[in-house]
Amino acid sequence: QVQLVESGGGSVQAGGSLRLSCVVSGFTGSRSYMGWFRQAPGREREGVAAINILTGGTAYANSLQGRFTVSQDSAKRMVYLQMTNLKPEDTAMYYCARGLWSGDPLRVSTYSTWGQGTQVTVSA
Repeated sequence: QVQLVESGGGSVQAGGSLRLSCVVSGFTGSRSYMGWFRQAPGREREGVAAINILTGGTAYANSLQGRFTVSQDSAKRMVYLQMTNLKPEDTAMYYCARGLWSGDPLRVSTYSTWGQGTQVTVSA
């Protein structure tokens, strides 16, 4: 059984940076994506970034304008989301998730396993 635990959230001022981490336990399989999603109060959960754990290929939401970077450390079984130039509209609960290659890497429906989330709050 795959388990995901996020950490690294917090409160920062606009323009600041944070790095979120997700530790993966259990068997994930090589044909998987690891994705980062976020959900703000009153809004739907949306895909932020994803990485193909076999090829290292990445995908990002167009709205991020290159501010976020997803990466992995396979040996440590960690996935990271480096966030820079944070804006108040980035405020949300951020979730790590694991899904199979069969779907769009930025769609919620592609993912079957989710972490509990870590809160990111950006003040103006």
